[in-house]
Amino acid sequence: MKALWNGEVIAESDETIEIEGNEYFPPSSLKREFFKDSTHTSVCPWKGLAHYYDVVVGDQKNPNASWYYPEPKHGSIEKVGKDFTSYVAFWNGVTVEE
Repeated sequence: MKALWNGEVIAESDETIEIEGNEYFPPSSLKREFFKDSTHTSVCPWKGLAHYYDVVVGDQKNPNASWYYPEPKHGSIEKVGKDFTSYVAFWNGVTVEE
């Protein structure tokens, strides 16, 4: 799987985890030069507190375009069946394809 934005592959992996229709990429698959920490957070009732990254390619910034769970809520890993700690998912115009 590849995540693309603004003409660049920003993450690539054969070991993504699908959760609720979103592909979550292992942290090691991110091309870190395109990711900046965001202060934004949100809460999923069963996965827990999500943290976000801004995606930056060239002079274009896509605020809060990716999210991850650094400490998934108790029981959520068992529900998914795989450890998705710090795996990253995308939205807001980031394309994910095989």
